Amino acid sequence: MLNLSVKLCSNASWIILIIAGLFEVVWAVGMKYTEGFSRLIPSIYTITAMFIIFGLLSMAIRIIPIGTAYAVWTGIGVVGTAMLGILLFHEPATLFRIVCIVVILSGIVGLKLANHF
Repeated sequence: MLNLSVKLCSNASWIILIIAGLFEVVWAVGMKYTEGFSRLIPSIYTITAMFIIFGLLSMAIRIIPIGTAYAVWTGIGVVGTAMLGILLFHEPATLFRIVCIVVILSGIVGLKLANHF
């Protein structure tokens, strides 16, 4: 029974961490829309996302090792922000850039799998 509850906590922590990573993307992209925090509504969304990020990240690191959690969190942020930069802001989608995104994603998956060994 104890193993099941630990597994549920671990899975929930990973879900929380992924959500925190997605809010990291919202925060990073939101920074672009704030125009140096000179626009009120985008600034409110961006600051709110920042507070949500830190709350969720602090919950996730109760179970997930901090080094792993931080790497995964920033990785999700980097990949998501890079992808939205390409889609929303027409940043270049060069082969090298795509390969780098895939390498980061591979590292995120590897860190998740490393918790099982």
